[in-house]
Amino acid sequence: MGVATKMETVYFSVKGQVVIPRRLRKEFEIEEGTRAYVEGTPDGILIKPVTGKFIRSLRGKYRHLPLMETLKEMKREEKEY
Repeated sequence: MGVATKMETVYFSVKGQVVIPRRLRKEFEIEEGTRAYVEGTPDGILIKPVTGKFIRSLRGKYRHLPLMETLKEMKREEKEY
């Protein structure tokens, strides 16, 4: 799958919630209950979903850090949720 390049307009609710368009949820394997990291950048707000696809992309990259165990635990909790 390629990275989405088309920009889309979304709206914030009173609580600051945003609906991610369906095609992006599908492309990035986002399902109900999926967790995400939110980061402020010079370009705006970056949302990084913690999905199986994301975890697979990290294999071996941070092996020496406890980060992988934390992400694996988050994924296990996500499945139980």
